[in-house]
Amino acid sequence: MHVQTKLVQIGVGSDEKTGAVSIPIHHATAYRHPGLGQSTGFDYTRTANPTRAVLEQAIAEIESGDAGFATASGMAAIQTIMALFSQGDHFVVSLDLYGGTYRLFEQVLSRYGLRFSYVDVRDTEAVRAAVRPETKAIFVETPTNPLMQVTDIAAVVEIARENRLLTIVDNTFMTPYCQRPLELGADIVFHSATKYLGGHNDVLAGLIVTKGKELSEQVKYLHNSIGAVLGPQDCWLLIRGMKTLALRMERHEENAFRVARFLQEHDAVTEVFYPGLTSHPDHEVQKKQASGFSGMVSFRIRDAKLVGPFLQHLRVISFAESLGGVESLCTYPATQTHADIPVEIREKVGVCDRLIRLSVGIEYADDLIADLGYALDQAVKTGGCC
Repeated sequence: MHVQTKLVQIGVGSDEKTGAVSIPIHHATAYRHPGLGQSTGFDYTRTANPTRAVLEQAIAEIESGDAGFATASGMAAIQTIMALFSQGDHFVVSLDLYGGTYRLFEQVLSRYGLRFSYVDVRDTEAVRAAVRPETKAIFVETPTNPLMQVTDIAAVVEIARENRLLTIVDNTFMTPYCQRPLELGADIVFHSATKYLGGHNDVLAGLIVTKGKELSEQVKYLHNSIGAVLGPQDCWLLIRGMKTLALRMERHEENAFRVARFLQEHDAVTEVFYPGLTSHPDHEVQKKQASGFSGMVSFRIRDAKLVGPFLQHLRVISFAESLGGVESLCTYPATQTHADIPVEIREKVGVCDRLIRLSVGIEYADDLIADLGYALDQAVKTGGCC
């Protein structure tokens, strides 16, 4: 079946007793055993829950993996994955990285002896040069947050296999509707499912998908042991959101194209980052490995003094710190998503104080463009004075 059909059909037919099309929410934390040494397959809800099981099976199938795991957040997904490793292990990581991931790596996991080298993973020679004897994995975010840099996943996988490393891919921006890294050879893919998969800014969740029996068993053990699992109510909300993922992603992308082209023509904007634009340096790589470009657009405004009034004059688009929902959101990475990255590192990467990130929603595109135009014009008109 096409991925669109798989998404819509999540959970259908799973409740054979009642035939419920919408799967039930199983809030039970404990399950009765039929007898000594016998189990229904569900013993304690941290280990397994019927509602969560439907979600986990669905994401594994949609991502072409062997096992899926639902976690309490995207960060909980990363924490669970990183528990595979030990003190002294080293990782090659995408240079332009979500600030929350950088914070976890540098301020938490580094205290446990894990080490990280941040590299432009689009440069295969730089990746090869960064690999050490103690390197265990290459951790890739593609497209990156917020500069929309696209990594050739298959090329990274080749380097990883040459060095017997794992390839871990954050697929949050693309979703499995547009991109399936496991089909390109990656070993682990994960999502902040709070974003596009949930799609409605109303559920906090993470998802992990693994390839291979041994790796899947290891993550299963850690998922249960750490216990950062997703509750049944949130599993149900996530399933409901995923059923409309295909339709939403198509509209997100359609709107993002129009918004990106509009921003390219506005005098107050100096640079636009959207992989769907043919002018984007990684456009061909994205076309090769994905079926779409998603709805994330970043841009640089002409002067940092214009940021405040621009945000103040938005009327339809919300100034908020998230992405992937049906409502359009605008984020200022310097003080929000990337605030925990030291200024000198952030600016060296390119996350400057003129950079703005848009999560383009599914509203009527003309309204979004009018809103952006009004806010930009007002910012320029006031000369950056609030």
